Amino acid sequence: MIQGAGSNVGKSMIVAGLCRHFARQGLRVKPFKPQNMSNNAAVTSDGGEIGRAQALQALACGVPAVVDMNPVLLKPETDVGAQVIVQGKRVATLKARDYAKAKPDLLSKAIESYHRIAEDADLIVIEGAGSPAEINLRAGDIANMGFAEAVDAPVILVGDIDRGGVIAQLVGTHAVLPASDRDRIKGFMVNKFRGDVSLFDDGVTAISDMTRWASLGVLPWFSDAWKLPAEDIMDISSSAGAGLKIAVPRLSRIANFDDLDPLSMEPGVSVDIIEAGRPLPGDADLVLIPGSKSTIGDLAHFRAQGWDIDLAAHVRRGGHVLGICGGYQMLGRKIADPEGIEGPAGTVDGLGLLDVETVMSPQKRLAEVSGHALPNGPELSGYEIHIGKTKGPDCERPWMRLGDRPEGATSTDGRVRGCYLHGLFSSDAFRKAFLAGLGAQVDPLDYTEAVNQTLDSLVDHMALHIDTTALFALASQIEK
Repeated sequence: MIQGAGSNVGKSMIVAGLCRHFARQGLRVKPFKPQNMSNNAAVTSDGGEIGRAQALQALACGVPAVVDMNPVLLKPETDVGAQVIVQGKRVATLKARDYAKAKPDLLSKAIESYHRIAEDADLIVIEGAGSPAEINLRAGDIANMGFAEAVDAPVILVGDIDRGGVIAQLVGTHAVLPASDRDRIKGFMVNKFRGDVSLFDDGVTAISDMTRWASLGVLPWFSDAWKLPAEDIMDISSSAGAGLKIAVPRLSRIANFDDLDPLSMEPGVSVDIIEAGRPLPGDADLVLIPGSKSTIGDLAHFRAQGWDIDLAAHVRRGGHVLGICGGYQMLGRKIADPEGIEGPAGTVDGLGLLDVETVMSPQKRLAEVSGHALPNGPELSGYEIHIGKTKGPDCERPWMRLGDRPEGATSTDGRVRGCYLHGLFSSDAFRKAFLAGLGAQVDPLDYTEAVNQTLDSLVDHMALHIDTTALFALASQIEK
């Protein structure tokens, strides 16, 4: 089990790299994360949803992503509450205090999923969440040491030197852990080192001397990490390409933001993430409003930044707008939530750039889909993961067909579009045609192959600096 001495130390990337490395050795490898908190989700081959990082790790293993790889997924909807997904399906929206009461049942579900994964695996690489040093959360823990104890998994602790204080991160974790948890840690890694790794030799020695944990290596900064789908919203950033400029307002509950990844990798495209407090740039060719875990709340956030005024000016200047999922719902005239799924029941005005209306409903649509752009455009594929149904006159101008049904809406002037399809830009021919329609000249890019090449580069990078032989020797043999 790979745990972190803090959040965002690079656990997801390291697990993906280890999965690809050991799969290269001919092992049947599976990723696993008992509890994840992320609004960047993926639809699985068995019709549920898991964290995007586990889907990437499954790709690294060369196996389909399934719900058991991430049995508990928390999708924050407010500052104090989150939607709880168990084995791929939404079961409730809970506040933190109520979630704590549910943990014993959730641990049993996580163990159940783990053992199903283990049935046809030689090796499972487990990813922790947050840090085991949060000892106030140890009772009932299912994300770190609580789960490691339940399945008797040895732990490797990862520290992040880029944010500073890595010796304190690792040694401090050793100091605060109870003895039984401390003894479960068999080694440590240091991640995100910049410069000459040998300069930290004394630091490695100090950590080893004070913890008695084995050093498995110091991993230098991996400069291509941005090419891999990010799990954490803190990991997304603007890409400074030349040519077409796409402005993306960063919503407070932004979801499925990996929609941006293929666009960011195009050298002829610049993706500008607009933080709260910044106006939407006047020179943008396209404003892309991404998905949201809380559409009505993020619509209020959008207006609070004055982005509604900026967007109206963008359209008057002849700019293009695309809304995906929650962003699509925001572009309509009305959003109704009669059952109070996202908060108090009621109806709010949308941005009014599409002549459609959305009604929220408790049934969530989860599906991998494929089709083609209309009228006779290239093939495309992706996934749907949303609540709500959208109808209206602009839906009579769909711009894609998925299976036997039309999808999306288009304004009368053709400059504003919306759809529920996530992952559409991963389809290379469609992405090229879409960007060409906006005037961009892009070179052909095989996005999936680019991700696989990045994973291979990550493995080569890790092999130079991490003792994977020693790490594999630490893997315990669990009775199934």
